[in-house]
Amino acid sequence: MPLPLQTIAPGSRGTEPAMSPILKDHVAEAVAGLAVVAVAALFLVYALGRTGSAGGDSYPLTARFPNSAGITVGSDVRVSGLKVGTVTAQKLDTASYQAVVTLSVAKDVKLPLDSSAAITSEGLLGGSFIALIPGGDPEQLAPGDEITDTQGSTDLMGLIGSFINRSGDEAKAPATTSGAAAPATGE
Repeated sequence: MPLPLQTIAPGSRGTEPAMSPILKDHVAEAVAGLAVVAVAALFLVYALGRTGSAGGDSYPLTARFPNSAGITVGSDVRVSGLKVGTVTAQKLDTASYQAVVTLSVAKDVKLPLDSSAAITSEGLLGGSFIALIPGGDPEQLAPGDEITDTQGSTDLMGLIGSFINRSGDEAKAPATTSGAAAPATGE
């Protein structure tokens, strides 16, 4: 197959490479496409770094919760309100019917052996996270250890419902005399 001939425009020296006519007509689209790919790559790097999936320096811990509602893979793990790790896995222990949650905690965060974990919410509309409360034991948790003192998530809708249902009980209850003086005995 013969090679295509390169045409040289009149007045040019022939040293510039010839641009294909398709690319010449669609330079703006090509630049826009390249920009979209670059932004997507930057977003991917940011997302991996933000969720802790970039494989940074961390160690795994596990915790068993009776209720892990609101926690998903990627949820924050915090100590004193500061993010120190993420949830990396969840599974159901079919023997105890508890949620087994695997946490990835930053290597520079050394937790005492008697630390506890609680599923906490940022408020009524906020997301849930796992709060680690350091204990006082001088011995530290090792990679792969289990946090045994845990508190599952609280059912906020259930609490609100029970509050609403009990709010009318006081009006129905008979009045009591609190703080009234006791009848005097004759002396």
